[in-house]
Amino acid sequence: MSAKQRIQSVDILRGFTIAAMILVNTPGTWSKVYAPLLHANWHGLTPTDLVFPFFLFIVGISISFAYKNKPKNWTTYKKIITRSLKLIGLGLFLALFLPYFPFIKDFEALRFPGVLQRIGVVFLISAVLFMNCNWKTLLAIGLSILIAYWILLGFITLPNGILPTFDRAPNNWANYIDLKVLGKHMWKQDYDPEGVLSTLPAIVTSISGILVGRILSKDNINKLTYLLIIAISLLVCGYIFSIWFPINKAIWSSSFVLVTSGWATLILSIIYYLTDVLDWKFGSVFKYVGSNAITIYFLSSFISKCFYLIKVNPQQSIHSWLYNTIYVQPFLADKLSSLLYALTVVMFYLVLGYVLFKKKIFIKV
Repeated sequence: MSAKQRIQSVDILRGFTIAAMILVNTPGTWSKVYAPLLHANWHGLTPTDLVFPFFLFIVGISISFAYKNKPKNWTTYKKIITRSLKLIGLGLFLALFLPYFPFIKDFEALRFPGVLQRIGVVFLISAVLFMNCNWKTLLAIGLSILIAYWILLGFITLPNGILPTFDRAPNNWANYIDLKVLGKHMWKQDYDPEGVLSTLPAIVTSISGILVGRILSKDNINKLTYLLIIAISLLVCGYIFSIWFPINKAIWSSSFVLVTSGWATLILSIIYYLTDVLDWKFGSVFKYVGSNAITIYFLSSFISKCFYLIKVNPQQSIHSWLYNTIYVQPFLADKLSSLLYALTVVMFYLVLGYVLFKKKIFIKV
C-alpha cells in the first residue's frame, strides 16, 4: 500500500469523524435528541462519546506520517509550535467572538478550554514526543500516564484531606484542579470536559494513533492482522479496566482511552480492509471533508454560533427560525425533526468539502 493510499484511508475516517462531530453538535433542539447522539451523563459510553477521541487518534496517525522523516531541528519544531498555537488561537477566537457589538465576549464569561484548544495542546506534545522517542518509549509513556492518572484519581487524598472519587464531585482530582486553575472559565461550574488534568490521558489517545500509524507505514507485514490484534487487545483491556476505573469522557478516564482507541482501531481496520485489501471505492465524500478537516470543523462551529446568537425577531434566532419553520411539522416526531436539521447541516458541509477538494483548495492550519 502506497503512502498516498494510507493517507486516503485515514482521510476517510477523519472526514467521517468531522461529519459525526457536526451531526452531534447541531441538533434542531437540544431538548429533543436521540440518546445515541448525546454524551453519557457521566460514566458510560455512547456513540457520541467516541467522536472526539477518534479525532485525537487520527491526529496521532497523521503525526506518524507527517513527521516520520522530518529533521530534528528548530525549523521543524517551530512549525509544530506554530500549528499548535494556530489551533489554540482558533479555539479561543470561537469562545471570544460575538456576532454583534462589541463582538467580544466579556472576559469574565470566557471559557478557556475547548475542542480546538485541546487538539492544539495534544498535537504539540504528541508531535514532540514522536520526534524524540521510539515506539517502545512512546508505549511506556502512554501506559505510565494511564496508570498514574488512575492512581491519582482513585487513591491519592486531596489537599483538604478528603478521599478522592471518580464521580462528578469536588473531590474528583480532575474537577478539583480545573476549578483551582481555571476558576470561572470552565464549561460548567464544577467541571470541564476539556480541562487541564484530563488533557494528559487525551495525549495518550494521540499516542495510540501514532503507534497505529507506525503499523500502517510499514511494508511487508500483514497490517490487517496487526490492526485487529491491537483493536481487540485495547477493547478487552479497556472494558476490564473499567471495573476499577469507569469509562468516562468528562474526565477522559484511562479505561476510556483504551476503549475508544480500540474502537477507532477496529473501525480503521474495517476501512483499511474495504479500501486497500478489497479495493472497494467508497467513502470519497468523507475523504473530501477529511482533506480540510479543521477548516470545516471551525466553519461549522463559527456559523452555528452565529445562527444561535443572531436574532431574526425578538423571539427567534436564525437557528430557531429555520428549525421551527422548516423542520417542525405535525407529521414528524420531534426527535426526528431535530435529527433532520442536523443531517441537513452535515450535508451542507459534505458538499462544501467536495467543492474545496475539486477546486484543489486545501487550507492547512
